[in-house]
Amino acid sequence: MATAVYNHTSVNRSIMFAKVWSATLLGLKALQVAIEVDVAGGLPQTVLVGLPDTAVQESKERVRAAIKNSGFAVPQRKVIINLAPADVRKEGPSFDLPIALGILAASNQLETSLLETTLCLGELSLDGSLRPVTGVLPIVAAAKSMGIARVVVPAANGMEASMVDEIDVFAFESLQDVAEWFGDSASAPPLEAQTDDGNSLPTLAALDLADVKGQVLARRALEVAAAGGHNLLLVGSPGAGKTMLAKRLPGLLPPLTWSEVLEVTQVYSVAGLLRQGNHGADRAQIVRDRPFRSPHHSASGVSLVGGGSYPRPGEISLAHNGVLFLDELTEFRREVLEVLRQPLEDGRISISRARHSVEYPARTTLVASTNPCRCGYYGDPVVACTCTPTQRDRYWSKLSGPLLDRIDLHVRVNRLKPDEMMSMKLGESSEAVRARVLSARQRQQERFLQEPTLTCNAHMQSRHLREWCRLETDSRQLLEGAIRKLSLSARGTDRLLKVSRTIADLVAASTIGPTHIAEAIQYRSLDRAA
Repeated sequence: MATAVYNHTSVNRSIMFAKVWSATLLGLKALQVAIEVDVAGGLPQTVLVGLPDTAVQESKERVRAAIKNSGFAVPQRKVIINLAPADVRKEGPSFDLPIALGILAASNQLETSLLETTLCLGELSLDGSLRPVTGVLPIVAAAKSMGIARVVVPAANGMEASMVDEIDVFAFESLQDVAEWFGDSASAPPLEAQTDDGNSLPTLAALDLADVKGQVLARRALEVAAAGGHNLLLVGSPGAGKTMLAKRLPGLLPPLTWSEVLEVTQVYSVAGLLRQGNHGADRAQIVRDRPFRSPHHSASGVSLVGGGSYPRPGEISLAHNGVLFLDELTEFRREVLEVLRQPLEDGRISISRARHSVEYPARTTLVASTNPCRCGYYGDPVVACTCTPTQRDRYWSKLSGPLLDRIDLHVRVNRLKPDEMMSMKLGESSEAVRARVLSARQRQQERFLQEPTLTCNAHMQSRHLREWCRLETDSRQLLEGAIRKLSLSARGTDRLLKVSRTIADLVAASTIGPTHIAEAIQYRSLDRAA
């Protein structure tokens, strides 16, 4: 065991008070927490107050063992630890390190000159080594506004924490390393910031659209959905290729921008889902690929939108800036699907509890697939449907009108013909389609220069439609006829206009023409069926 940094003979003679800064999370918002430690006279015991949860309460034993096994002396006095503010629930093991540092500082075993402007996070093992914790990125991102100059984190969280520039991040393997650094801050330099270098961020190899045979209409709908960020519902017989199509959507989307990378990585950090590094390195990785989440149809409402006693992100937030795929949509419980209505409309989800409420981002592209009926063969040209009209109505009753109204594209995926199934000819590749998608997205970015909150056509509000989706007389007449025939709601009409704008962008048209309106109308097959 290495020699401790400071002389321990003064532990029982120099009674002190110390304060160490840490933080806790309320959703994605970081709240600064002061770890106040007082080493007082009295029988040896440790008292922890400040509304800690079980994991924080248990830190007393972890910290005691870590201090001893790191070569320091455990104060044989009464130690009082307060986590302020006292009216906010503290959860998780990330307070282990600041508590240990507070005890060492209060017992005169730690240099304290840097404590006032340093924020510390980390879980301690019994041998004094530091283990990674969740939620580091949003805390580091908020640290500068707290008046913090530097942040100390476990080595395994170093890459994640270094995504934030303008603040010094120091990553260490053990409590003893941290104590030595406080004694000599020049002993370890801050990590190099992981910032955007101006180049396109790499993405993982995605499934290629060239593998999909036939399905001209569905492929086109997939391209439109990718170009404008539109929600998509695929309806067809079993084995027609609905899931195959949906899984190829991420390969058509543009790469994440650096600001989007930060947003997605923060959500995954809070959820504790950052991927492990390669080459055996236990380091959290930056999320550089657009998320693709595909929950099972047995999922609960809480798992989809988030929640719990201490609210955590749900699938729709984990799919932020990516794709949420609901396979077998009509197998989900109706009450589960209904909880998606508000976040699909607002792009965020608010979760309220008795003591507090949290908000998570939820701006995602919803892609869903379903069979046309219970047996799966209604409208199939080969296999006859065995369902009665009442059974079909009951089957579709799980999808409410308000939910379908929030899905821009309704597309029928037909059974492949024998010659299509046997064809060796490849369809258009994802690379070729993606080039058109990127061009359309670029036109949208130029249009939205004065609207930084907008990233694609699907995010436009009514006031944006009045400015960018103006129609000539012939286009207006065609749209009015569609509204009457399909009984479109105001929301449905707005979404049809957004799709039309995207179709126009794909061909670099400055105005929305009748052909763009007509194509958008054909993607409302469920409205026609009604």
